[in-house]
Amino acid sequence: MSKKPPTTAACPCGGPTLAACCGPYIAGAAIAPTAETLMRSRYSAYTLRDEAYLRATWHVSTRPAEPIVNSEEKLHWLGLEVKSALRLRQRKAEAPDPVADRTEDTVEFVARFKVHGRAERLHEVSRFVRENSDGALRWFYVDGHFPE
Repeated sequence: MSKKPPTTAACPCGGPTLAACCGPYIAGAAIAPTAETLMRSRYSAYTLRDEAYLRATWHVSTRPAEPIVNSEEKLHWLGLEVKSALRLRQRKAEAPDPVADRTEDTVEFVARFKVHGRAERLHEVSRFVRENSDGALRWFYVDGHFPE
């Protein structure tokens, strides 16, 4: 695992600071209230190489047995853009059921990174489910697909 950034550092997902954004979720002090929040905190966990958080937030039905983070890989995360954020806000405003009652959701995003000095981008539509776990409703990453 890599050295954790100071809590006053900008959040890797684009939030103001790690302490005010994804930090509490990664530390286990709070539960991500939405699929988008979980996706953002998972992106931040990838940048921090936090294997434990990534495993804990990956649905047991699809969680890989092999390590998620390769500490030997020369990978540098550059930024995150949530593509579906506006659509999610519109759906929340128009939905007859409150978002708080949702048990499934998707989040489309583009994550930019460099691997071995070469710039890459990951464009994914991730699928999430919300289930009772340890007495609390929690979002879990299930899987994703890559749009055309």
